[in-house]
Amino acid sequence: MTSRTRRAELIGAEGSEGRFDGPATGDERPMLLSVLAAQRTTLELKCAGLGAELSRRSVEPSTLSLLGIVRHLADMERKWFRKVLAGQDVRPRFSSAADPDGDFDGAGSAPGAVEEAWAAWRHEVEFADRFAAGAPGLDVEGEDPWRGKVSLRWVLIHMIEEYARHNGHADLLRERIDGAVGM
Repeated sequence: MTSRTRRAELIGAEGSEGRFDGPATGDERPMLLSVLAAQRTTLELKCAGLGAELSRRSVEPSTLSLLGIVRHLADMERKWFRKVLAGQDVRPRFSSAADPDGDFDGAGSAPGAVEEAWAAWRHEVEFADRFAAGAPGLDVEGEDPWRGKVSLRWVLIHMIEEYARHNGHADLLRERIDGAVGM
């Protein structure tokens, strides 16, 4: 049986200070960017201290793993900010039309897989942050085959929702790995 880290023990844990200290009033863009940054930091905290364990699956038949979540969110950052909003001709890093669940299904424990996923995620987050900060406004639009015309505002809200949902999955996955909860 693994030892359990309780939520109360995580208050003040490394990396958690200031995570939710962003603005709660004022201009919309700083609030949205702050909440998205907090969700991204939460993902990092949920995965902190783990290596190959990130590829551990939840329970069959699911292919859900922390590594799959990192890969999936790297692809989502790439899609919404690079492809849709910036109009770059890029493909997903971990999935494809032929393998739409490759981000999750392909998240194995091969050497370098964890490092590759984190590097891709960080690269895409850096681009997204630069794009969002430099955009002339939240009404900047892009075209998506699934949603049609979308604004930067909508993408930021969608990404907050995407992270929040997957951070909930990450709670359960991390607890299954080593008993850590909260984060």
